Amino acid sequence: MYKSCKRWLWQWRGVWIVSPTVTALIILLRWIGMLQTWEWACYDQYMRWRPSAPLDQRIAIVGIDEADLKKIGQLSRSILPDQIYAQAIAKLKTHNPKAIGLDVYRDLPVQPGHQELVRIFETTPNLVGIEKVVGDKRQDAVAAPPVLKAKGQVGANDVIFDADTKVRRALLQVENANGNVIPSFGFYLALLYLDAQGISPQPIPGEPNTWQLGKSTFSRFKKNDGGYVRTDDGGYQILLNYRGSKEHFETISLHDLLEDRIPPDWGRDRIILIGFVGESFQDWIFTPYSSSWFALPERMSGVELHANLTSQILSAALQGRPLIQTFSQLKENLWIFFWSTVGAILTWQGRYQVNRRRASVQRFSGLILAGGIVAGSSYGAFLIGWWIPVVPPLLALSGSVMAITSYLAHQVAKIRETFGRYLTTEVVANVLENPSGAKLGGERRTVTILTSDLRGFTALTERLTPEEVVNILNFYFGTMTDVITQYQGTIDEFLGDGILVLFGAPTLREDDARRAIACAVAMQLAMTSVNERMKLLGLPPLTMGIGINTGEVIVGNIGSSKRTKYGVVGSQVNLAYRIESYTTDSQILISQSTLNAAGSGVRIDGKMRVQPKGLPKPIPIYEVGGIGKPYSLFLTKPEEQFMPLVEPIPLHYTFLDGKHVSDLFFRGTLVKLSAKGGEICSEQVMAPLTNIKINLLVDDRLISVNEDIYAKVLDKPSDDNSFYIHFTFLPPNVETMLSNHYKLLRQLQGESQEQGTGNIK
Repeated sequence: MYKSCKRWLWQWRGVWIVSPTVTALIILLRWIGMLQTWEWACYDQYMRWRPSAPLDQRIAIVGIDEADLKKIGQLSRSILPDQIYAQAIAKLKTHNPKAIGLDVYRDLPVQPGHQELVRIFETTPNLVGIEKVVGDKRQDAVAAPPVLKAKGQVGANDVIFDADTKVRRALLQVENANGNVIPSFGFYLALLYLDAQGISPQPIPGEPNTWQLGKSTFSRFKKNDGGYVRTDDGGYQILLNYRGSKEHFETISLHDLLEDRIPPDWGRDRIILIGFVGESFQDWIFTPYSSSWFALPERMSGVELHANLTSQILSAALQGRPLIQTFSQLKENLWIFFWSTVGAILTWQGRYQVNRRRASVQRFSGLILAGGIVAGSSYGAFLIGWWIPVVPPLLALSGSVMAITSYLAHQVAKIRETFGRYLTTEVVANVLENPSGAKLGGERRTVTILTSDLRGFTALTERLTPEEVVNILNFYFGTMTDVITQYQGTIDEFLGDGILVLFGAPTLREDDARRAIACAVAMQLAMTSVNERMKLLGLPPLTMGIGINTGEVIVGNIGSSKRTKYGVVGSQVNLAYRIESYTTDSQILISQSTLNAAGSGVRIDGKMRVQPKGLPKPIPIYEVGGIGKPYSLFLTKPEEQFMPLVEPIPLHYTFLDGKHVSDLFFRGTLVKLSAKGGEICSEQVMAPLTNIKINLLVDDRLISVNEDIYAKVLDKPSDDNSFYIHFTFLPPNVETMLSNHYKLLRQLQGESQEQGTGNIK
């Protein structure tokens, strides 16, 4: 017997070790308050999920809103003269209510009509005023109306806010600075109603702070009840059991009351509260109903909050509506330990199964089922008035599962090692599903290669801090990655401000070339959002060139056994980079092979022949303007107008060979200007698609040594001694100067056209 018991204990050792350990950890996390906010969130969700109680016809509200102020002719917000309140209370008295609650501060007279209001106070025994007994961050303590205070007809309207500014608790009594116990406003009104039926609070012998009130027993809230941790439990507090979201009590306007537009017996035997309900008043409170997944938070007016407390007390005392109760600390800890044990058993019992996939499915299914039981049982308990912890048992359940499955860590480490060698989830999936996927080497395959690069970004970075450059690149790469992922491209790598994307590796598809073109157009369109961010940063807009080529390459794992990179190798990759180098801003250039593979529906805006380095003869490349169905993506390309300058601007320039700047400088003048380029007159004409660096001159001197302009020579017909350029980077000062020049030219042209039109007339 002893050996059998010992063997059984050893066989289930994981459960006996993990379960109490995880339980202790969860209790510790709960004790230091890390789970309190989550518990509140679950409590609020349960409150919103449960069915709302019907309208409480015993309580009604006279709401004061902006329309009332306008009709009364009162311009000052939240301050009405005493005369108005005196008239309102006098009207209510004719309806014979059980109690009237004035949820308006009246510690000081507000003329006219103060003496009239005092007489109403003196002659209305069922009227309850308010005072703020305990000051807080929102408002200091406020005294009660002197007449009502002297008669003992005052309730405290203090509200308890949790750390997230929501109200989940309410006061029944509070002690003032002199040690006197003041009933809360809502509690006082409920007692007036119950007293007429011979019901009053009765202390229960041997149970301090516990009352019998009608059909229910009221117990004082303690600092660790429910999901709370070491909360201030001063005064006599209870958990507020709302009837529902806001506007859950019959409400009439103050003006309707004053104008006698309500039935004669409307208020008979009811509790009538008077308070502010307008949006512009500062008497609004966040409640558990304020949170929502699909809408903005809604707040509840303060007068309706007090109405909820009054209704809760009446419903509990007269109908036995459940109050919100909580487990003791011991029961809550046992509840957590139970679910920690369930999680440990569910995981431990399948540790020897040969079929690991089946065991994983069973563990996952068991965890989901157990978690559903935790949530379902706690919600069911909430419906009958019990707040049982939800987050701690769920964490204990999942924590035990995680702890026991840690013996598989060596397998997880192998998977993690494989993950670290690849860049995309598609590549990882290909490796894990293919037994030879992690081997070094590759295969020949026809893929479409897309390369992109920001125009003039290198020059821009010289004016920015490294942190600014990183922030810009992160946003740019994030935007482009979303687009590339949408079109099923595989990002091979980021190179500086450039991106290399593969279509057809690791997964080959028939429409790789078309998707690559569609992706390129979508990337250019996405630059709008990138430049909106640049504008917010006070920086010039970015432009991007894209080159696409389709050809046969080697695809596979490149590197060593310690570090592997999935990528492509071949001359077709280099050709894609060459094609991209011919682009100006916002251009997409593709090779003949890509155009052939893409088929019909590609809009071509231009064609040119180029001689890339390493090729024996020129090749055609095409400028893409868009692609038809099913993508229907198109770029807008406004026609560029080159206008003669009134006074040509002298300059000198040199050409770029890759990233190298030539030592040879040539003189010239800028004779025409457009929105993004110009025409240079010079004896040394640059070949089309040449990248050049320009410096403007004033009296044969540079404007500034740092004001370098970068441009690309356009393949556009011109005179023998001139050539057209497109600016790829303009320093801010130079950009402003040239922009002003261009605006002036446009203005002069417009005036000239108007004069010509006038002469014709």
